[in-house]
Amino acid sequence: MYICIVINHKNNQDMNQLSRFLFAAVAVWMVLPMMAAKPKYKNFKVSTYIRAQDVARMEDEKFLESTWEVVSQQVDLDKIYLETHRDAFTVPEKTMLKVKKFFESKGLEVGGGITYTRSEPTDFETYSYARPNERKVVKEIAEYTAKLFNDFILDDFFFIDLKNDDEIAAKGSKSWTEYRLRLMADAGKELVVKPAKAVNPKVKVIVKYPNWYDHFHGLGFNLEEEPLYFDGIWTGTETRDPGSAQHLQNYLSYNVVRYFDNIAPGKNGGGWVDAGGIHMSMDRYAEQLHLTMLSKTPEIILWNYMQLFDVKITPQHRAAWQAEDVSFNHDEMVKPFTKNGKTITPSTMARYAHVTLLQTDKLVGQLGNPIGLVSYKPYHSSGEEFLQNYLGMIGLPMDMHPTFLTNRKQILLTEQAAKDKQIVEKIKQQLKKGGDVMITTGLLKAISKELADVCELYCGDLKAIVNDFGFSGKSQREFIIPQVKYFTNDAWEVVSAGRPLNGGVSGYPILLRDTYSKGMLFVLTIPDDYGNLYDYPAGALNVIRRAMSKDIGAYIEGPSKVALFPYDNKTLVVENFNDEAVNVKVVVCSKVPAMRNLLTGKELKPAQLPKMPKMWGRNLFFGYPDDSTVFDVKLPAHSYIGLGY
Repeated sequence: MYICIVINHKNNQDMNQLSRFLFAAVAVWMVLPMMAAKPKYKNFKVSTYIRAQDVARMEDEKFLESTWEVVSQQVDLDKIYLETHRDAFTVPEKTMLKVKKFFESKGLEVGGGITYTRSEPTDFETYSYARPNERKVVKEIAEYTAKLFNDFILDDFFFIDLKNDDEIAAKGSKSWTEYRLRLMADAGKELVVKPAKAVNPKVKVIVKYPNWYDHFHGLGFNLEEEPLYFDGIWTGTETRDPGSAQHLQNYLSYNVVRYFDNIAPGKNGGGWVDAGGIHMSMDRYAEQLHLTMLSKTPEIILWNYMQLFDVKITPQHRAAWQAEDVSFNHDEMVKPFTKNGKTITPSTMARYAHVTLLQTDKLVGQLGNPIGLVSYKPYHSSGEEFLQNYLGMIGLPMDMHPTFLTNRKQILLTEQAAKDKQIVEKIKQQLKKGGDVMITTGLLKAISKELADVCELYCGDLKAIVNDFGFSGKSQREFIIPQVKYFTNDAWEVVSAGRPLNGGVSGYPILLRDTYSKGMLFVLTIPDDYGNLYDYPAGALNVIRRAMSKDIGAYIEGPSKVALFPYDNKTLVVENFNDEAVNVKVVVCSKVPAMRNLLTGKELKPAQLPKMPKMWGRNLFFGYPDDSTVFDVKLPAHSYIGLGY
């Protein structure tokens, strides 16, 4: 926008009028960009990211304009991040400024980005932080980027995966984990943040963490120290194909945001989703976006701009279950629509993203703060990796924390908690105040000797093959579990399994309980293959969910691969990840007259419940709590419902 003023003044009155005019004109000029940048969504911002090599291509104005036309027609964006460096290539400043100016003219906020890689195709080869010449390059890239932007993100390669001779010499007698944690924590502060702020004191430097959080410490991502000096963090929520190399379950797209929120409250800027998994159907991509926003994160980055342009809509994206009345409707998404008076025929995945996020936007504004069953994962801990995501997929709402919370009725401890040398004492204190502790067989195996002061249990190398859970139902396949040993009448099996259990000759605990002081200790048996948790019959899962619902106020009954997302304002979301429709009961642990569908406003009335028979004192875990209300819900495949009570 240009303002041209011709001055022809005769007296002071003219000058005063001119001053007022100039003031008004400048005010309008300053407000226009802010008006153009008005948020497109009510409850979050939507952004994208352009890799350095693609930014360089945008020196060609035809390429720049044509890509923007396709992307902007199909998805509304609030912000864009322009990358300065990737794979040993730095975009020239002239090109960076040109592209930055273009997107600012479209009303977008513009930030920067850096990927500290030498060669992604070569096993994600990073820079070698033991080499002075490469450290110098890392520092110069940060300075260059800070000169151009007031905020920039480090894409999720700010780790080290090299074991060259220089790194071996620098490591010395330390373990690779010890060496890399110290190396990268120092590198982030000394080579990136401080140099960037020396160039631009206003700059905000953000580190984006990837989705493989349980392995971070082995490659130098330091979740304990880095969030203290970086201005912000970002969360990789890409779960893609759960059966692929990383084996990241759908639930991680929500769970990892919550974990990082608890590590750095107020500093977690958003989630980051790519097109990986879209080959499984449009629903798999939509679920990642939707779950990311259920975490109540303030922004999402759609990785990346060229995927929004290049990944075309195909018939293969329409899944077989789309014939049902599903939440993510493929046919509606690909219909022609009108925008700015022009009819647009959707052509790329950008349209999937836009419709999914608009739909989710209507829901998340009604949700409070996420809550769940607290799970303690100490910094830099290993063991039963990513297990909480499998538990989320069987309907246990997870709330992972890097510290042991003492103000909860219940706490879940996996093998990771063994890193805390005071863990048994903390277990005792939780039990003495009347709280519950749920431990997994992985943790029991790691601390059984120390835990004997609470309960004499043993879980060694003995295994059992099971498929029958007695009156809790049967699984559709056999699988292997560890055998938990205990003293009869000292601990009690709540859920058991065998092959067979009814009419068989042996059975093994699936959920075991013992009392200590005023509290209760539970042991949850984890199969050798965590995926076999999905084979636990609904009857067994229902008991486990009820036993672990004290801090949540609600739980679900039904099959596996159905997740519960509860919030502190008496709202919740139930989501079905199965390829077929499921019937679910939502159990509210209080008397409520009805539940309300948050999107349709329709009221759900409580179900009529049969009286449960006495089961040798087991009614504590079977049936329904006396002051509970139960609602029947049917969910189509890959669909969700938001409810309030």
